[in-house]
Amino acid sequence: MATVPKHMPRLEDGVYYPETDGKPMGETGYHVLAIFYLYQALDLYFEREQVLIAADLFLYYEKGNPRAVRAPDVMVVKGVDKHLRHTFKTWVEKAHPCVVFEVTSANTIDEDRGPKHDLYAQLGVAEYFLFDPEKDVLDPPLEGYRLKGKQYVSIKPARDGSLLSKELGLRVRAEGWMPRLLDARTGKPLLTPREIHEQAERAEQEKQRADELAAEVARLREELKRQKRKR
Repeated sequence: MATVPKHMPRLEDGVYYPETDGKPMGETGYHVLAIFYLYQALDLYFEREQVLIAADLFLYYEKGNPRAVRAPDVMVVKGVDKHLRHTFKTWVEKAHPCVVFEVTSANTIDEDRGPKHDLYAQLGVAEYFLFDPEKDVLDPPLEGYRLKGKQYVSIKPARDGSLLSKELGLRVRAEGWMPRLLDARTGKPLLTPREIHEQAERAEQEKQRADELAAEVARLREELKRQKRKR
């Protein structure tokens, strides 16, 4: 007996837009961790705003042409709903990414600095960042570009090497394998899930020590009162 496939191709006006190319998200564990950090940190930072954060999601930018597609490592799109998507079609969403991050390598640097660089500028992506977690192809390992007219110009680094994202209100700084994000106003870093967990554990331990100290102070005061009554 014939069975129905669990996932049928999605057609739009008779055109099939693939949802995956079967390739892994990142080339190495460093690349995957860098992408995960950017995705999770940005998603949490913008959780109360109408801002979509997507990682490795197919971005279709030309209706009727399924070959006009890229899959940015991480992209930020303002003014669209946060619901999960199989793909992102600019003509359906009526929006384009405002920021794109690519975690680059020796295998992708030519495309990241060439065709992708030109395409994102053409699509009006306001800021474009490249990060090399293994420091193989970029020196320094972080590059940023801001759209001026229809072309990208390099973002000038601060003294600590960080780059300002005006679109996000954040700074981006190379920190080991991580493209660390920091609040541009306060300098406070956006933490990884592990760092958030460790911070919560430290806070709980400090609270426990404070409670124990308060209990000991209360005990000593009662002991002093008893000693005074005996005199």
